[in-house]
Amino acid sequence: MATLKKLAEKEELFTGGHRLCAGCGIPQIIRLVLRSAGAPVVGTTATGCLEVGTTIYPYTAWKIPWIHSAFENAAATISGAEAAHVALKRKGKIAKDKETKFIAFGGDGGTYDIGLQALSGALERGHDFVYLCYDNGAYMNTGIQRSSATPFGSATTTSPAGVVHPGKEQKRKNLTRIVAAHNIPYLAQGSAHNWKDLSMKAEKAFAIKGPTFLNVISACPLGWYSKPESSMEISKLAVDTCYWPIYEIEEGVLKVNYKPKEKKPILDWLKLQGRFKHLFKEGGDELIKKIQADIDEEWERLLDLDGKYVI
Repeated sequence: MATLKKLAEKEELFTGGHRLCAGCGIPQIIRLVLRSAGAPVVGTTATGCLEVGTTIYPYTAWKIPWIHSAFENAAATISGAEAAHVALKRKGKIAKDKETKFIAFGGDGGTYDIGLQALSGALERGHDFVYLCYDNGAYMNTGIQRSSATPFGSATTTSPAGVVHPGKEQKRKNLTRIVAAHNIPYLAQGSAHNWKDLSMKAEKAFAIKGPTFLNVISACPLGWYSKPESSMEISKLAVDTCYWPIYEIEEGVLKVNYKPKEKKPILDWLKLQGRFKHLFKEGGDELIKKIQADIDEEWERLLDLDGKYVI
């Protein structure tokens, strides 16, 4: 695995000057993952924050061949590009030893929800590509509407917190577990605050033949109502509270990559985000207890599966 110095020396494939918000977690994720590819990369991006923030005509932040996909079909687009590359090699129009990597990027709206069918199909067909979901827990680009990745209790513009409803009333979808059910060779969860872990996982995902998947938590000051300068701290707390466990599944075996020495209470994570401020008013204690209980249950489940075949 590359050292931080080696990663810094690599060519920057995602330039500064983009229009993504201050404190947004997406740029750090994309820069690190592209630097970890180890070969030329072709990418596509579903409609969303990453797309609109990096390609406002006539400018682009991308220094790789890049395709804009519709909201629902990034996985289909990249699988088509990969299939065309294979066909051109077979016809002798591209040298057989020419190595090119393929990656699709999507937010949770374009991955958990609108793009799930295309993602599932591409994984089942076995295309050789990486899919990276930057999960900020809502449809942030179009006004902070709830998605199936939005955590229980979070206030959004379509799950507002008030007298009748305490924010979103459903648990978030466990997409990583759903992807695991496709029996792909590699998938993982990560966070940009732990660059070493995420870089290692990106290297693996690019190197392994077949479809691979990375689910990375991405701080969003706009939709989380948090301070831009606190984004890395909040991402780290998501991991230290076990809201966002860091783990991987390689050839069916689950490995927990990080186990906090002292698991922090979810209260520490919630209080830094305005989307949960209603939970700290009268009557919110029971909701916080429920959130903590759900996290504890899932964390114990992961620990029980650590080192075991799960698919």
